Amino acid sequence: MMYGIIGAILLLLVLLTCGFFIRRQFYKEIDKLEAWKIEIMNRPVTEELGKVKRLNMGGEAESLFEGWRKDWEDLLNEELPAVEDKLFEIEEHTDKYRFKKAKEVQAGAEAILQNAEQKIKDILDGVNELMDAEKESRKEVEELGKIFKDLKKQLLTRRHTYGKGIKSLDLRVDGLAEKFVRYHELTEAGNYLEAKKLADELKAETETLQEDAGKIPDLLAEMESLLPMQFRELKEGYKEMAAQGFALDHLQFDEEMKELTEKLSAYRKQLEQADTTDVEEGIREIKERIETIYDILEKEAYAKNYVLKHFREVKDILDEVREENKRLKTETESVQKTYQLHEESMAVPAELDKQLEKLAARLAVLEVKIPENETIYSVLSEQLKEMEGQIEKLRDDQKTFNEFLQNLRKEEMEARAKIMGLKRTIQDMRRLVERSNIPGLPDSYRTLYEAAWNAIRDTAESLHATPLNMEKVNRHLLEAEQAVGNFEKSTKALMENVQLAEKVIQYGNRYRAKYKKVADGLERAEVAFRRYDYEKALEEAATTVEAVEPGALKKIEKMLETEELL
Repeated sequence: MMYGIIGAILLLLVLLTCGFFIRRQFYKEIDKLEAWKIEIMNRPVTEELGKVKRLNMGGEAESLFEGWRKDWEDLLNEELPAVEDKLFEIEEHTDKYRFKKAKEVQAGAEAILQNAEQKIKDILDGVNELMDAEKESRKEVEELGKIFKDLKKQLLTRRHTYGKGIKSLDLRVDGLAEKFVRYHELTEAGNYLEAKKLADELKAETETLQEDAGKIPDLLAEMESLLPMQFRELKEGYKEMAAQGFALDHLQFDEEMKELTEKLSAYRKQLEQADTTDVEEGIREIKERIETIYDILEKEAYAKNYVLKHFREVKDILDEVREENKRLKTETESVQKTYQLHEESMAVPAELDKQLEKLAARLAVLEVKIPENETIYSVLSEQLKEMEGQIEKLRDDQKTFNEFLQNLRKEEMEARAKIMGLKRTIQDMRRLVERSNIPGLPDSYRTLYEAAWNAIRDTAESLHATPLNMEKVNRHLLEAEQAVGNFEKSTKALMENVQLAEKVIQYGNRYRAKYKKVADGLERAEVAFRRYDYEKALEEAATTVEAVEPGALKKIEKMLETEELL
């Protein structure tokens, strides 16, 4: 029983404690909402609305002002007092621990305050929009008025430069003048937002009029003076070239000029309505087309001059190249008696001859076309230039082949000279060996000697062949150079091994009596030396001496170098 009472008391204490903290939290929220309400009431909305009174109060301005003022008064007199009532209700529910009900009423109060915030924002945004519209449009219209005044003066003093288009420009000026008047009427009536829209229209139309008024005189001058003059000059040039025999039908000149004239007429009518839309681009295209036709006619005139001037030169060059090819054919036949030639090489003059004959035939056809009135000289000019390039290439091919023939004799003489040099190298090596008093020569060395002489003999025999095959000669010559090179290298190695083996054996004699292994090693080296295996002798002697005196071999090599210097 006692435990039950204690438990109930503890539970009650817990509930009272929780209730205390929850009530405390609600009281804080009530304070926040109260502060929020007061802050809203103190907003300078009335001062902002007072700015509107500085405008002309009528029309839109008056209507908007009354609406904003009513919204603000409703907020102060109805909505915010309702918030105050809800705050008392929240407090009452909190005191009685009706927290759920207090929460619902709190949400309602917050919703009213948030709605009030949005209303105030809408009012202030509307006021700013109205004031900005008045300020911006007033400034804009003042600047446009200056531009409009200058435009009227320009159209009045330079009326003759606008042709028939001046009537349309005058109508547009009158229309703008009416809109300026309408703008001032709207502002005086307080319709500032509508006036702002009209100011934007005025700006776009004034700028367009200013742009057109600036373009029309120059465009009109081009259409009435410059372009007609270019048309006349172009027609005269065309007639003159046609009379001189130029083939110009492919240009379809009359149809082209008719189309350009019609376009020019259409643009002129468009300017009479003071409409420059696409006219500037259209005039540019007409001028580009005229320039293109001029370029074509000039190219045709240049091409005719080029053909008449260069045809004879090209024909003479072709004749020279054909004569040179005859000489090459004769030279090739003569060279064949001395040197063997590949089938491809022998066929070069004949192949060149075929190409030259084709060019001669094409040139003959071109020569027939030159005096004909149906001839398009730009086409003939391209054909002639192409043939010039082909002739030049064939001339280069002739030069290359002629150098090939001349080089055959040069290669032969060089090969003979190299063979003589290789023979001298072998003889020099032979004398070097003989002067050294070597006990004997190893078989491997004799084999290299014989291989070198055999290679020289093969090369010499190929040089005596008739007709001479230079590919075979060069192949044998390369083998001979390699064989003699190997022989020369082997000779020098042989001499070095003999000399060094003798010195190492002599140096090792100082240890022969003291060390048996030295005596045995030197004995093996001497046996190899007497068998002419000098490399083996050097290896045995060096290994033996190095075993008792490390570094001895390098020491002996330095001694030999010193002796050679002395």
